[in-house]
Amino acid sequence: MEVMKTNINKIISSKGKRKLSMITVYSFFQAKMAEEAGMDILLVGDSLGNVMLGYENTLPVSMDEMSLAVQAARRGAKKSFIIADMPFLSYQSSISEAVNNAGRFLKDGANAVKIEGGKEVKTIIETLVNYGIPVMGHIGLTPQQINRIGTYKVQGKTEKNKNRLIEEAKVIENSGAFSLVLELVVEEVAMQITEKISIPTIGIGAGRYCDGQVLVWHDLLGINTEFTPKFVKKYANLREVIVKSLKEYISDINEGKFPTDENVFKGELK
Repeated sequence: MEVMKTNINKIISSKGKRKLSMITVYSFFQAKMAEEAGMDILLVGDSLGNVMLGYENTLPVSMDEMSLAVQAARRGAKKSFIIADMPFLSYQSSISEAVNNAGRFLKDGANAVKIEGGKEVKTIIETLVNYGIPVMGHIGLTPQQINRIGTYKVQGKTEKNKNRLIEEAKVIENSGAFSLVLELVVEEVAMQITEKISIPTIGIGAGRYCDGQVLVWHDLLGINTEFTPKFVKKYANLREVIVKSLKEYISDINEGKFPTDENVFKGELK
């Protein structure tokens, strides 16, 4: 049995000692490379819908699509701590459906699941944790509620909104979640939440004071150039490299430069 690099106890005990690194992955080789790099946590995100399947948002993503991605990630990263995003309507309909779907992800190879929402998911988190299914919470901007909130906007700008976020963070902590994603939250508010709860916070567009950071694979590596949020730092420009390579491939075919002698198999015809 493979020994995991990271586990829940290590994640929780990291708070105040060192920063956690998390990246989204959706495929075998992405997970394999993230593990090779030494990433603390791999998140099979429902952002799969946007960056892999071409959906306008995360709402159409299904359990079957997520399940395939989780299985692929586990085959690629045998030692990594993998979290699976619970897609829209995979946990909201009923407690029993939430348990079944979260349990399915663990059978697929995930170590935990992530659920969006505040007070409204309190009972769901408590139930999953009681059944032995670790849960990462997610507040601030919650993309699965885009039709309610109307637009992707920064959270925590008003006193009322700030207090709501702090209260929701405490509710999620008390529900038994082992960590909490803060998305698009004013830095000062994210810092206050991080100081007020005992579980690690993972920020995405939530500033410098969270206990860890997460970015989407395609944003970090410069593959997605359709839109770059302010909080993203591009560590490469792979889209340019990939397109350039594909153009060279096309050119070599047209000019007869590929395949060459070293790319073909030879033998005597019988």
